[in-house]
Amino acid sequence: MSHGWGYGPNNGPESWAGEFSIADGPRQSPINIIPSQAQYDASLKPLKLKYDPSNSNGILNNGHSFQVDYVDDGNTSSPISGIYRLRQFHFHWGASDDRGSEHTVNGIKFPCELHLVHWNTKYASFGEAAGQPDGLAVVGVFLKIGAANPRLQNVLDALNAITFKGKQNNFANFDPKTLLPVSLDYWTYDGSLTTPPLLESVTWIVLKEPISVSPAQMAKFRSLLFTGEGEAPCCMVDNYRPPQPLKGRIIRSSFK
Repeated sequence: MSHGWGYGPNNGPESWAGEFSIADGPRQSPINIIPSQAQYDASLKPLKLKYDPSNSNGILNNGHSFQVDYVDDGNTSSPISGIYRLRQFHFHWGASDDRGSEHTVNGIKFPCELHLVHWNTKYASFGEAAGQPDGLAVVGVFLKIGAANPRLQNVLDALNAITFKGKQNNFANFDPKTLLPVSLDYWTYDGSLTTPPLLESVTWIVLKEPISVSPAQMAKFRSLLFTGEGEAPCCMVDNYRPPQPLKGRIIRSSFK
């Protein structure tokens, strides 16, 4: 993966196609979800997620977002058949509360979006799975401004140690299922990674119900830096890719 891409005026999403031609491919993500045009599919089974909190394996500022890594956590996920494992989760957010999510609903953005990245264990590794059309499954969760979220606070408390790009720290015994909303109704479609190399290997499962985040908690996200120690500080904000053309794809929903 190239480390030259980013979210700035010279290396942001509008420039990614110069190095990653797949950026103009047929199943790029994120997309704008129009609920009235989504097709209810009665064959879609309820989403079932189960994680082992002891597999959390550290938290990292990678210069684009922060991510919590897991040691190949087992997980069975519909609407996809097979066994998928959690690789990591991360977030995308904006400089203000009217932007930040990657997916939009009827063109409306949320201030933040959580992505839980899983890989299909019928392949030998995450790297191999990422290159296959059915290799990855990402669960997307919107965050909306509301009451402080105590479960999310457990993650945000760890950010003080990773303010700068490249910083990492221990982050043990965390169950990401605690971040999910009560309802697991979802939209699903065939898409891609939303960061380079933009591989078209993702089955997206975007939850309808958002979770809450307070203004103070959003400020904590924005306290991170794109830059490393000793560099001119640049706040980590607006680290999202805009919605991409649907190009004839069908969005299915698990609910009427």
